[in-house]
Amino acid sequence: MTEAILLVGGRGTRLRPLTVRTPKPMVPAAGVPFLTHQLARARAAGVEHIVLATSYLAEVFEPYFGDGSSLGLHIEYVTEEEPLGTGGAIRNVASRLRSGPDDPVLIFNGDILTGLDIRALVAAHETTGADVSLHLTRVEDPRAFGLVPTDATGRVTAFLEKPQTPEEIVTDQINAGAYVFRRSVIDTIPAGRPVSVERETFPELLATGAHLQGMVDSTYWLDLGTPQAFVRGSADLVLGRAPSPAVPGRCGDRLVLPTATVAPDAKLTGGTVVGEGARIGAGARISGSTVLAGAVVEPGAVVTDSFVGAGARIGERTVLTGTVIGDGAVVGPDNELREGVRVWCDARIPAAALRFSSDQ
Repeated sequence: MTEAILLVGGRGTRLRPLTVRTPKPMVPAAGVPFLTHQLARARAAGVEHIVLATSYLAEVFEPYFGDGSSLGLHIEYVTEEEPLGTGGAIRNVASRLRSGPDDPVLIFNGDILTGLDIRALVAAHETTGADVSLHLTRVEDPRAFGLVPTDATGRVTAFLEKPQTPEEIVTDQINAGAYVFRRSVIDTIPAGRPVSVERETFPELLATGAHLQGMVDSTYWLDLGTPQAFVRGSADLVLGRAPSPAVPGRCGDRLVLPTATVAPDAKLTGGTVVGEGARIGAGARISGSTVLAGAVVEPGAVVTDSFVGAGARIGERTVLTGTVIGDGAVVGPDNELREGVRVWCDARIPAAALRFSSDQ
């Protein structure tokens, strides 16, 4: 297995305003675009050629990664004119693949942070002679996911949509968003129209007797589809809980990129990231958060489990907890923003304008 398809065309609507100006895979996690971590892990597993299936803000990817040589890869880019879904995107880039009909092709979604043993998934695919192999993971509450039951040998027996009742929860195994396809199977996906591998391709393959193999790997796994999950994923990369060879520094409580300035008495903990050119003022306390390039956190501010966009400014004594501040936004002094608040790009919040508690 030497080549892969990476699906990076989604609009990232659940992550807005993080994705207003930046495609989801290019939002920084642990100091670099999230996509960098995926590319580095693929390379470490032996992948040499990757095709990026792009769509939303497609023009951002190639200027950053170029031909991939800096990562030891050869990267090609294919842009969908109209969104084609997961299956349609895979089929749309098939002409760029070099593999033979029976060769394995790695395919993975652009919003999953995982410790998956990629080599083990490929080995299981080849050992079992499967047409498609799926990475499965176990979750405590599978109601928000599609279920993938398997038999005693790991062969997939069904694909079940999100269960609505306790009786429908027949397994805790879910589709974890990484696959190995036999190259010839990709060519059977209908071309030129939207196709979902989860709802159409996989069930149809199963119905026609194809061999779909599941491999349960319960190492670190996180869907980065929400701001809260994205912030947590970045912190876990910095802390070393999630593996990546692309973290630009040693794992620990904090990651401060070059050219950032942090006041000596500021406290950074919980996997906090401070981006290039950002400034953290005296007495500020930041935990489990991401502060992007050029942002300013003024003295005495307290930022917890939050995301501060590029060039944003957080005023003195302002408290952020579980919030997202868009690029270029300004939150004035003495505000208090709590869980779930999203401040849009370039918005302006005056001093002491929003609070959840008394100002005394």
